[in-house]
Amino acid sequence: MKPAPSQRHYGMDWLRIGAFVLLIFYHVGYSFTAWGYQTPTRGVVWWAEIPLLGLSAWRLALLFAISGYASAALLARDKGDTVAFGWSRIKRLGIPLVFGLVVVVPPQPYMGLVNSGYEHGYGYYFLHDAFSFQKIRYEYVPRVMHLWFVMHLLAYTLALCALLLVLPRPVRAALRRACEWLLAGPGLLPLGIIAVFLVRSKVPYGWTDMHNLLEDRAAHLHYGGMFLFGYLLRGSEPVRRAIARQWKIAAVLALAGFFWVARDSWLYPGNIRTPEEWRFALVVAKSIESWSAVIALFGIADRFWNRDHRWRATLSEAVFPVYIAHQTIMVLVMYPIRDWGLTALPEFAILCGSVAVGSWLFYLVGREIGPLRPLIGLKRHKGKPRSVIAPNPNGASQGA
Repeated sequence: MKPAPSQRHYGMDWLRIGAFVLLIFYHVGYSFTAWGYQTPTRGVVWWAEIPLLGLSAWRLALLFAISGYASAALLARDKGDTVAFGWSRIKRLGIPLVFGLVVVVPPQPYMGLVNSGYEHGYGYYFLHDAFSFQKIRYEYVPRVMHLWFVMHLLAYTLALCALLLVLPRPVRAALRRACEWLLAGPGLLPLGIIAVFLVRSKVPYGWTDMHNLLEDRAAHLHYGGMFLFGYLLRGSEPVRRAIARQWKIAAVLALAGFFWVARDSWLYPGNIRTPEEWRFALVVAKSIESWSAVIALFGIADRFWNRDHRWRATLSEAVFPVYIAHQTIMVLVMYPIRDWGLTALPEFAILCGSVAVGSWLFYLVGREIGPLRPLIGLKRHKGKPRSVIAPNPNGASQGA
């Protein structure tokens, strides 16, 4: 890998930006599948789930791994002060989380209630029902919705801080050496794939990814493990070199895993359950796709994207605010356009465009108003906000 551990890796910034852009397309596309969504569009596009399956196995694992990498960079910037790092992450993630749960998220379940015959206006809903902790018609409120990611990320960050405070430095160094010994050689790909497979298939009560902080047992092992892997990668030259050597093989494996998953979706589309005799092969394919795609994308980011651009700092800063706003904007646009009689393609284009423009405006307005900046995940600036294309002098990724 090109940069020394003390330097900023621009490729990780671009990878993070790209991952969140794909997330928007994923959430919009999800509405055209038979998997179910709170506000479905005019109908199901039978093939829409196939490209989404090219993302679903690895997209969240990648985001948590990037977040772990960024956390290691931020901790290094704080000169290893775990308490200062933890407090900064509580403010940077916790304040937007509370703001999002109170202000940004409530319109989403409200629109679902309106769709099922709820007769009250939004003001009544917000004051009387939004935070009542009960089931109203078909919606349980309050809801976390897409901000589950921020909640999980904050929990993993605080767990990391606890480990750093509890484990003596020699123990941490020994654990790092052991992980490097396992992953810095030919074991990088097979061991990672086996670990993902075991989490997906052998954890008691099965694979759980309900986006529930208290119930996601297997998902915590997967996403928390990817977070720790990203943390390890930031300071491990041997693991970085191993990725540089093996990312092409990982890319081929990821494509092979996706082709098997796509084949399964073609034969058993929508909510048709895969026959039991093919379940093992499907889990293997998803495990291969999940780990291999992350390794391949890390290698690609280092090989081709590790260079700065005048828009990188702005886009990197915008990612978190855009994420906070995107799903609520999507839900608010979905309802009126369902009655326009559009076909799937223009509806998809309108949703993507609306989410992109609305989320970007959310960021632009919020960054220019000082008191709003912490609420949408931005640092509070003492002076005039920086230019839209000004470079970022900090040595670590911003946002989540």
